[in-house]
Amino acid sequence: MNIFLKNKNYRKFTLASWLSGAGNILFYLALMTYASKLKNYSLALSLIAITESLPDLIQSLSGYLADRTHNKYRVIVWLAIFRFALYILVALLFVTNIVGWNLVLMVIGLNFVSDLSGMYSSSLQTPLIVGLVGENEIAEAQGFTSGVSQLITLVAQFVGSGLLLFMSYSELAVVNALTFLAAGLLYANIGASVRKQLPNQKEEVNDQSFFATIGSSLKQVRQAQGLLTIVLVIAMLNGLLSSVEPLISIVIAGNKNMFIGNYSFTIALLGATAAIGLALGSAFGTKLLKSTSLFQLSLLSTVNSAIMAIAILNKSIIACLILMTTLGFLAGTSSPKLMQWLVISVDRKILASSAGLLNTILAIAGPLMTTLFTSIAGVINVNYALYGVLGLSTIVLIVTLIVMIKVNK
Repeated sequence: MNIFLKNKNYRKFTLASWLSGAGNILFYLALMTYASKLKNYSLALSLIAITESLPDLIQSLSGYLADRTHNKYRVIVWLAIFRFALYILVALLFVTNIVGWNLVLMVIGLNFVSDLSGMYSSSLQTPLIVGLVGENEIAEAQGFTSGVSQLITLVAQFVGSGLLLFMSYSELAVVNALTFLAAGLLYANIGASVRKQLPNQKEEVNDQSFFATIGSSLKQVRQAQGLLTIVLVIAMLNGLLSSVEPLISIVIAGNKNMFIGNYSFTIALLGATAAIGLALGSAFGTKLLKSTSLFQLSLLSTVNSAIMAIAILNKSIIACLILMTTLGFLAGTSSPKLMQWLVISVDRKILASSAGLLNTILAIAGPLMTTLFTSIAGVINVNYALYGVLGLSTIVLIVTLIVMIKVNK
């Protein structure tokens, strides 16, 4: 919070990020609502979900391209203008005679291109934020930005559902386009301010090949003792967090005594508690737990995951709600701390590539572990999936303890 209030350029940067993020959520909800009215709506919704998640799997590539990019501020501005133009085109498509699947496929395609551009833009922002706030403050800065973004996402979902009552799909696409235009103007203003303050600052640009860059990133990450292990541990913890929600949904569906009101409200409440925990952890956890190491946070998260599995097996919905909040809080606190460790461990000119590699590992873990445990639940029994969560939590706990003892020595 202090960095946000004191650092003018970082404050503008953060506002630009929040603007574009809120617009994206509003339009995503509109697109899902339109697709849900088609005959084969399940296929349409699946296609949207897939295209939304695919960009997360190429973060290493977008990070590499970002590290090779000259004039990063200028490129970010042009990317924002490009996304503005894309959603103006989407708005025009919604007022044409094109309807049904033809319209949905075209809009999904344009939305996918926008998401790819957004991934590249996010990678460009990583080294720029470090330049604005400094290496020692990056955890607090990233945590605050991420935390408020989580809250904005939560609020935007409810606002979006309300706006759909009196706004058309085309109008929501225009709103999304305008958020990107406003963000572009803010980025342009920050870039001009930075050039004015530091006219002779030399921009660091990576000139290695893709595989050489990834090799350098891995080498430098491995040299920071314990960093690579903690990345894998946090990836598994993120996977456990992703797996828990669908598993608890299955258990609640078969146990009406776990309902709070009704099934849909109970599930929404679980999602909200996890999101609130993530937001609070990101925004305030890095400050409150500044002296707590990532190893200690991982141990707490692992124990929390194990207790969560036990609570679900015992069908205690109140305990599940509390534990989802604390698990989200610990996850939200860990991510900014991990980023700070990475920032001080690798060269600035390959920072975006390294962050992209790290984020790819974290992004892959969720879908893989969710698929594994939900498959066990579907083929055998949900209890066996929960025993699997309990067993994996125990393994992660032991591994983290061993590495922590070695690093401390």
